[in-house]
Amino acid sequence: MLTILDGGLGRELKRLGAPFRQPEWSALALMDAPEAVIQAHKAFVDAGADVITTNAYALVPFHIGEVRFAQRGLELASLAGKLARESVAGQARSVKVAGSLPPLFGSYQPELFDAARAPELLAPLIEGQAPYVDVWLAETLSATEEANAVAQGLGDDQRPRWFSFTLQDADENGGLPCALRSGETIESAVDAVLAAGGEALLFNCSQAEVMEEAVRRARAALQAQGAELRLGVYANSFVPQSNRMAANSGVSDMRDDLGDEAYAAFALRWQAAGATMIGGCCGIGPEHIETLARIARS
Repeated sequence: MLTILDGGLGRELKRLGAPFRQPEWSALALMDAPEAVIQAHKAFVDAGADVITTNAYALVPFHIGEVRFAQRGLELASLAGKLARESVAGQARSVKVAGSLPPLFGSYQPELFDAARAPELLAPLIEGQAPYVDVWLAETLSATEEANAVAQGLGDDQRPRWFSFTLQDADENGGLPCALRSGETIESAVDAVLAAGGEALLFNCSQAEVMEEAVRRARAALQAQGAELRLGVYANSFVPQSNRMAANSGVSDMRDDLGDEAYAAFALRWQAAGATMIGGCCGIGPEHIETLARIARS
């Protein structure tokens, strides 16, 4: 059974005209236009998403600053959870809420990870969202040590844990390195998620072209161990870059060859490779999710 995830919340907020800039990214709408966050969530629900993810991705000092995080981190995390829960209330079908646990020190920058400080940043994100979420989604992880930190932060919380890693982009010659941004292998990600008590291993915020091989390798690693994890994908629509910019240094351009039908074609390949959870990341909007839900479930 295929689970349809939502798409890129930040870019959908931008499309809706909500306040949106770097470095705050999607957190700006959470603070200044919470009604737009509900509108964006509902757009993905209406498109057919079975799971929406809270707007907590940018609630870290890297995006909102140290002072604001210290003063309002818990409050804003709670608001992100509350708005997501309100967005799925009263729906004719069951839609789950995933609590986003983002990269704590910057997307695509595993070298910035500080294991000693991770617990203090995770604590308000977990506490604030806990009353509202059905599952935890640690996303856009660049290294396995980030997954380890999340597992420790969640402690004995019994809700399902999903861990999603971002992958290296194709190289300038079109080669597919199929490795985490840290350089670690797909197999190491499998081991880390199993050790963390995860229910699912996903790959996100990476080029559509690199996802299929990652799913195949993860599936093979699981089979070799006689282990089980759900596998999933939610790719971005960034224009390929040889050197990915830091997450809050600008707003990346979107590619023009990844419309809804093209994205759904990739999704069918991911599904054939073993993915049972598929959605979209930056630049993948409700129209993509609607087409994906229609085609993948037909």
